[in-house]
Amino acid sequence: MRNILFIFLLLSAGVAFSQEDSIAGKSMFTIQGTIATGSITSFSVDNLGNLYVISSAGFLKKMNAKGDSLNVFNDVRRFGGISLMDVTNPLKILLYYRDFSTILMLDRFLNQLNTIDLRKAGIFQAKAVGLSYDNNIWVYDEQAAKLKKIDEEGKVIMETTDLRQVLTVMPSPDRLIDRDGFVYLYDATNGLYVFDYYGMLKNELPLTGVDDLQVIGNTIVGSKKGNFIRYTLGSMQIQELALPDFIRKSELKIISPSGIYIYDDRKISKYTYQ
Repeated sequence: MRNILFIFLLLSAGVAFSQEDSIAGKSMFTIQGTIATGSITSFSVDNLGNLYVISSAGFLKKMNAKGDSLNVFNDVRRFGGISLMDVTNPLKILLYYRDFSTILMLDRFLNQLNTIDLRKAGIFQAKAVGLSYDNNIWVYDEQAAKLKKIDEEGKVIMETTDLRQVLTVMPSPDRLIDRDGFVYLYDATNGLYVFDYYGMLKNELPLTGVDDLQVIGNTIVGSKKGNFIRYTLGSMQIQELALPDFIRKSELKIISPSGIYIYDDRKISKYTYQ
C-alpha cells in the first residue's frame, strides 16, 4: 500500500512528475521485477501478487510473483474471446464471454468448476459481471435495467428494482466491482453508480472517461488522458497527476493496491515507490 499512499499524497499536492524526477536522489517509480510472458492479449493480478495472462496463442496461464508458471487453462476459446476476467478471489476465477452470455468458473489450479449460461436465468444483455463478497456473482442486466446477484447455478437470488424508476439515464457499465460493502458499476460515458449490498442506489457520480478504474477503500483511482486520477468518495474534487511516459505509453497496464503493472515488449513489469 505504501506506493499507492505516496501517489495519493502527490496527487493531493498537485505535483506533476516524469520518469526522471526524483526525491532525495531516488526515482519516484522503482521497478520491483519483470516477468517474461511472451505475446499476450490481457492480464490480471490477484491480491496475492499472482499474474493471470491470456496468451495470444489462446491459453490462460497463472504465474507467481517470481514468474514461475503455476497452472495453465487451455480451453479459453471454447466460447470465443474473453470479455473480462475477475481474480478478486484467488480461489475462484471468473471468466466472462459476453458474446455467449456465459461465465466459466475456475478454481485456484485453473480447473473448471462450472459453467453458467446467463440466458437460462433470463439475462440476455449483460456487459458487466463480477464476483461478490460471498462468492456469488453480480450481473448488471441491461435489458431489465437491474443489478442482480446469481448463485453458482445461475439462479437469481437478489435483484434491484427497475432502475428506470430512479435514473434518467440508463447505465451501460463495462466494469463491476464489489468492495467493502458496496457494488460499483462503472460506465465510462455516464459515470459511476454505487449500490449497497441490498441493491439500494447510494450514489451517482459523473466520473467519466477513466481507464483502469480501481476501488481502494473509499477512493477511486485510475488513469485518464495520460494522468493518474484520484477521487475520494464524499469529496468535491478529482485530483490528477501526470503519469510518466513509460507507464502512459505501455501496451497494457493495471493499477492495483500493490503497485502499477505494465505490459510492454512481451513482458510485465511491476513498479512501486521506493
